[in-house]
Amino acid sequence: MQLAYDGENIKARSLEKLQKTLRQGEGLTLEFKFKAKYPDKIIKEMVAFANTTGGQLIVGVNDDGSLAGLNFADEEEFVLVREIERGISPKLDYAIERIKIPSAKEVLVFHIPESNQKPHKTNIEGKVYVRHKDKTIQASKEIREILKGLNKGKSLRFNYGDKERILMSYLIENKSITLSKFCEMASINKKIASRTLVLMVLTNVLQYQARDGEDIYYPV
Repeated sequence: MQLAYDGENIKARSLEKLQKTLRQGEGLTLEFKFKAKYPDKIIKEMVAFANTTGGQLIVGVNDDGSLAGLNFADEEEFVLVREIERGISPKLDYAIERIKIPSAKEVLVFHIPESNQKPHKTNIEGKVYVRHKDKTIQASKEIREILKGLNKGKSLRFNYGDKERILMSYLIENKSITLSKFCEMASINKKIASRTLVLMVLTNVLQYQARDGEDIYYPV
């Protein structure tokens, strides 16, 4: 009797925790999917979480956060795991939690930690994705280079010249800058501006925020 009682308590706590998570709404570290019908979308979300700060992907939930559940969670999980193993490189770490809901259906919760093997990419498209707020976006060339550099962990230096002085002077007044604005301000080409921004992020002078458009850079 004690074992059955404990088991029911565990289930209740899991459901309560799930409902609390759903009330937060989608964001940087949380994404809802109604079904596992399109594994490629699941793969993109997992890649983005691993390349950013980690997160949870919950399958069997409506966009508004209400529980829908999966009728055949075993089959859905099997298909997703197979496609995840095939569709992401390098392979990423994740855990799956299955939670029963009042309708007797189940919800799949994928827990994806931030990776130390960035950048991960989708094998079919060969693209790298990251998270920005509640969206998954394709990473720019600069973000891909930053992720590679962070993964290597090498000690880097840069020379503080005219373009760096112009950049830092601009940031004192404007707080943040884009690649195109840096090109304009310093009268340099995109290749040089890109390399400079990447290096200044990797040497902890600047921080970045990936955007669906142009990324922004700002002082540490």
